[in-house]
Amino acid sequence: MFDTLSDRLEGVFKKLKGQGRITERNIEDSLREVRLALLEADVNIKVVRDFIEHVKSRALGAEVLRSLSPEQHLIKFVATELQNAMGGTARELDLKVKPPVKIMVVGLNGAGKTTSIAKLALWLKSEKKRHPLLASTDVYRPAAMEQLRVLGAQAQIPVLDSNEKQDPIEIASRAMARAETGGHDAILIDTAGRLQIDEELMDELARLKTALNPHHIIFVADAMTGQEAANVAAGFHERLNISGVILTKLDSDARGGAALSVRTITGAPILFAATSEKLDGFEIFYPDRLTSRILGMGDVLTLIEKAQQNYDQTKAKELERKFKKNEFTITDFAEQIKAIKKMGSLGELMGMIPGLKKLAGAADSEEAKVELERIQAIIDSMTHQERGNHLIINGRRRARIAGGSGTSVQDVNRFLKQFEQTRKMMKKITRMGAGKMMMRGLGLGS
Repeated sequence: MFDTLSDRLEGVFKKLKGQGRITERNIEDSLREVRLALLEADVNIKVVRDFIEHVKSRALGAEVLRSLSPEQHLIKFVATELQNAMGGTARELDLKVKPPVKIMVVGLNGAGKTTSIAKLALWLKSEKKRHPLLASTDVYRPAAMEQLRVLGAQAQIPVLDSNEKQDPIEIASRAMARAETGGHDAILIDTAGRLQIDEELMDELARLKTALNPHHIIFVADAMTGQEAANVAAGFHERLNISGVILTKLDSDARGGAALSVRTITGAPILFAATSEKLDGFEIFYPDRLTSRILGMGDVLTLIEKAQQNYDQTKAKELERKFKKNEFTITDFAEQIKAIKKMGSLGELMGMIPGLKKLAGAADSEEAKVELERIQAIIDSMTHQERGNHLIINGRRRARIAGGSGTSVQDVNRFLKQFEQTRKMMKKITRMGAGKMMMRGLGLGS
């Protein structure tokens, strides 16, 4: 995620290392490179211009702290502006209205609109305990109606029966009537799209808005299209006054132009991000967490949330106790590998761990899978006593483990070193808290 931008920014920060103090010259040189990095990331030119001006005024202004190095200064101010560009803080979808809450989802064909509306409905059902009803008014693309029916069945969410011969306004009216009689406290309306904005599409959406009087109009943007996603969102916003944005394909976006442009260009907050093709690959958009990942500092909070969703709470508490007491064993490590496999893409998860972003890109490769199997074989070749206390594994035991697992002594040594590093890192996180760990990683902690 945003690997190209991350790599460019990392290069800028490295060049500032070793310089004793912050000066107008080194800030000017660095910001010239930051500007190029943002433009290469396909960020809107107005957003880039404002971004650079804000960082420059802060870096050379009264906010400068003598205790920080030039590199730490720039990271601090770039982090602040990245977060501000994406909206500052997470924005909650406002559901404090008289039910049923009516949500109209709009966007161009190919952006993932139909899949996104099903994901949003599932999120409302699982996270907000709502009873949503789905309906498609896309009478121009019959496959859209069938697609919504299939997705609704997968998510176990009812879908209003409709077909391409019916009028979109009539379908929306029936959806509202069905919600009243069926006890649905949320209606989600999928709408027609085009390959580009045209007057006919906008007129139909405007009529549908008048008939439905929705509480929210949410625009679905394809993150892979860069700043063009922001330009298209602005066109929809001008006619419909959108209240929020869903960014799709964010996990595949190496640049970040859409995420960094759409909030500033439209004024509408990014509410959600679609992070995989699966129906549950959908989450609240956190500007601060994404900023941390862009700067290579991981996203421990999201990692912890994923673990809580996929891990027995009693075991989780016991594991936390073991981390704090430094009692984490190889047996516990093996259980974590199994748990991680249930949590999703290994590459995505590694990108959330501070210091492991470089490995994230190759984490789902065949090489990484072979490495994981090698580790598992090494663990399986240990005795129960060795898994419980790795300190007893001497040279003779290492040779035996290597022979039993079909690996080398060097492989066993490397695994034991990795295990010890994991113990130390997790002990720090549980003692300091994830937030402090990230701040220290940015060079801003004490």
